[in-house]
Order: sequence, then C-alpha cells, then structure tokens
Amino acid sequence: MSVGDVTTTNGGPERLSLGVAARLARYLQVLTQAKKEGKETVSSQELSEWTHVNSTQIRRDLSGFGKFGKRGVGYNVDSLVSQIRKILRTAGQHNIALFGAGHLGKAIASSDIFADHGFRVVAIFDANPKKVGTKVGQQTVRAVDDLRQTVLDEDIVVAVLAVPTTAAQPLADELVDAGVKIIFNYSEALLQVPPEVTVHTSSPAVDLLYALYFYLT
Repeated sequence: MSVGDVTTTNGGPERLSLGVAARLARYLQVLTQAKKEGKETVSSQELSEWTHVNSTQIRRDLSGFGKFGKRGVGYNVDSLVSQIRKILRTAGQHNIALFGAGHLGKAIASSDIFADHGFRVVAIFDANPKKVGTKVGQQTVRAVDDLRQTVLDEDIVVAVLAVPTTAAQPLADELVDAGVKIIFNYSEALLQVPPEVTVHTSSPAVDLLYALYFYLT
C-alpha cells in the first residue's frame, strides 16, 4: 500500500485511509452475501461487477495486506471475509443500541445485515410511552431515560438513530455523555459531536442521487 493508503506509527500499520476502509467495507458486504448464497470462491472481476470498483483497484487494495487470491482460481470467500474483518478490526461481537421503534427502526431490528457482520442489537429505545414495553423482535422497547445505565450494562459501542430529525441532536448529546463513540444516523440532522465520536449519516435520497449521477453520465 502507498503511504496515502495507511497511516503508520512506529513502523507498523495504524489506520486505513477513508477510501480504502470504505472499499474494504463494501467488499465485505458483497462477500458476506456471496457466502450466504453458497459461493466458495470469487474473482476480482466478480467483485468489480458487484461493487462497481475497478478490478485492478480491488487487487491493489487486497494485495496490500497479503496474498489472498490465486491466479485463475480467485479468492476463497470464507478466508477473505475473515481477513477483511481483521483488517477493519470488526472481528468478534459488537453491541448496538437502536433508537426509534417506528417503521424504520423495526425494519432495522428485523434485518440480518448487522448480525451478518458481528453486530447485535441488544437494546431498543423509543420516546413514545405507548411503545415502551412493547416487543420488537426479541427486544422489549425501553424508555430513553434508561439510556445511560443500559449503555454501561450492555457494553454498547454503537448507537443507531432511526428517529425524527428534531430528536437526533439531543439524543446524540446524551449518547456522547454516556460514552458511546460511534453513531449511525438515519435522520437528516447534521449532528455536532466531539472529535473522538464518529458519526455516519445514511440517506437513501443521497444514495439515489449518487446512483442517478453515474447513470446519467
């Protein structure tokens, strides 16, 4: 890898560039699905078709961390999934708190996407008293007042916000105070958090605009 791809400290790899990390996460996503569909090997060309990343770039990304593939055979799916998880430091189990028990929250809670990548929804919160105490999957919806203690008790590292835009910032403030370091934001709010807290905002509209741009050009 070039110096721009990995930041090194004391001679050892320390942090991936945002571009490499984003591409590796995308590879992991499609490889996990390929594994579920029973594929044992994939080629860089197949990965390119699924991710829309140039196959040369894919080989470059992966070769920077070791020799994972064989010419004419491709990559072993199981092995590559395991290796990318190690590179991204996502091996093991990570606990998630989900905020919002509406339609979006229920869809997120019932999806296998997080579980496929080692994330487990261990707590669901909602500000609506009528929803508190109801069931969403295997979880009982909790009151937001229980946030801080639940974060400690369940060792929560990630919070997912599926709440109205106006509720997102106050909730983010509470999560920061409780010690949560990663917030996945499904609202349109532009969250303000300290530098040590990572926020990822996901917007279907932005994703559609991105796809439309490449379709039109």
